Amino acid sequence: MDTPVLFIATVLIWGTTWIAIAAQVGDVQVAVSVFYRFALAGVLMLAGLALIGRLERPRIWRFVVVQALCLFCLNFIGLYAATATVPSGLVSVVFSLASIFNALNARLFFKDPLERRTLVAGALGFCGLALLFWQDLAVSLDPATLRGIGFAVLGTAIFSLGNMASRKNSALGITPVTANAWGMGIAALVLLCLLVATGQPFAVPRAGTYWVALVYLAVIGSILGFTAYLLLVARIGSARAGYATVLFPIVALALSTVFEGYQWSLTAVLGVVLAAIGNIVMFKPRRPEQPPYQACSAITDRKAGP
Repeated sequence: MDTPVLFIATVLIWGTTWIAIAAQVGDVQVAVSVFYRFALAGVLMLAGLALIGRLERPRIWRFVVVQALCLFCLNFIGLYAATATVPSGLVSVVFSLASIFNALNARLFFKDPLERRTLVAGALGFCGLALLFWQDLAVSLDPATLRGIGFAVLGTAIFSLGNMASRKNSALGITPVTANAWGMGIAALVLLCLLVATGQPFAVPRAGTYWVALVYLAVIGSILGFTAYLLLVARIGSARAGYATVLFPIVALALSTVFEGYQWSLTAVLGVVLAAIGNIVMFKPRRPEQPPYQACSAITDRKAGP
């Protein structure tokens, strides 16, 4: 699958999962819903790969476990804990820093160069979402709000570490499909242990919309969404792939405009423009470097001109 198709698919898939998440809000605890989501996704992936004879056992497990904890477990706990105390728009603004976290972690763990374009694009995307969710930023800095912001930063940082683990798995020859299948299963087991340890009840909702939403989140949001995203990480690097976190809240608001009557303000429009400019900066093709003799020739030609 072409890289642009993977990027667009990631943005569109993760931009629509909020509809399914909203349909699950009610009698079931958030952590229990997350457990149901990744338990179903893990079972489907492992069983599906086994049926077609493509289920592989990773040679090295430690980075698969790290990916499981950071992408399918602890990051969700942090982000959902943040959403419980601060507006979801503010959480989206913080989460948009994933591309910056990815760039810094790639420098730390893989010695990747810290490109100026990545930092500029990330800053533009962050400012764009800040304008887009301007109303959500008007919060009082009380202890609960600061705690929520801290959880959002922690969840984003953990998500970025999961990106690094995925890169390491790819370098070891473990495909994103294999790492995701085992990772989601491992994450579900960890979540199950946490839920049992904290005594949270496992509610069984009766509403059909809940189960439809669960299937959508497991199959589309998790299996397809995370696989597309981690294939992007393997192809274009974690920093550039992380820019998807800037764009999917925009897709969510576009859908909210159609289905919920969201009213766009001037600051929101300006925010989308900034995010789009950041996207251009991030993905604009680099100019091919000229060989030294061509560069000298070009300088000589300019000097000889009128």
